[in-house]
Amino acid sequence: MKLPAFFIAHGSPLLALEDNEYTRFLERLGADLGTPRGIVVFSAHWDSPEQLLTVDEQHETLHDFYGFPNELYSLAYPAPGDSALSRRISGLFTDNNLPHQPVLGRGLDHGVWVILKKMFPEADIPVVVLSVDSLRSPEEQYHIGQMLAPLREEGILLIGSGGLVHNLRLLKQEDQPEQWALDFDAWIAEGLAAWDLPTLFDYDTRAPHARDAVPTYGREHFIPLFYIMGTADEGRRAQLMTQAYQYGTLSLSCWMID
Repeated sequence: MKLPAFFIAHGSPLLALEDNEYTRFLERLGADLGTPRGIVVFSAHWDSPEQLLTVDEQHETLHDFYGFPNELYSLAYPAPGDSALSRRISGLFTDNNLPHQPVLGRGLDHGVWVILKKMFPEADIPVVVLSVDSLRSPEEQYHIGQMLAPLREEGILLIGSGGLVHNLRLLKQEDQPEQWALDFDAWIAEGLAAWDLPTLFDYDTRAPHARDAVPTYGREHFIPLFYIMGTADEGRRAQLMTQAYQYGTLSLSCWMID
């Protein structure tokens, strides 16, 4: 069965401890998806000029954040890897002349394990993590996603983990979103509904409040959208599954791409 792909916001690491509307959505989504043969995640927290992929048989859990409650650092997500899936991905990259490198022993960053812990709490589905490159053009990012489209026919769940609005410098105490954040998300939604690639690829000059929503230091959180869109270039359908906000300037959205 061909699986849809997803862009999923991972928000604050505290989501791993929280019980709210968004975390309950992730739990329902995982239950609805059943048990994929494997999970491949483009992670915002692995930004590299070279395409990298994990090849571990067993993943460690990275607590790549600081200043949070001690309880958060005790959480683990000991998901296995899948060497055969890693080789399959490497083959697809090779077939498309994309230089890439296997990486052993990296572990799962919080952009990966926080959402997967909610979706698939048993940590028994193999996971392969892929890097993103915030300096590539959106067209290149999209094309890399296209290379992996065959995996959706093979029982593999493809996820882009990041955040469409991700401004840590303008965080507020309350969750009520800033109007500029709402405007930016609405603009992205319009572009996705039309699958308007030229406009979306030029988001940094065309989108309202793009510099606030996607500041230079936070671009890596936005671009997993283009990677995951590429995996659905054949169908070109996008559906907003849920939308919420944290601290006014972090959007918690999930887009199903099919």
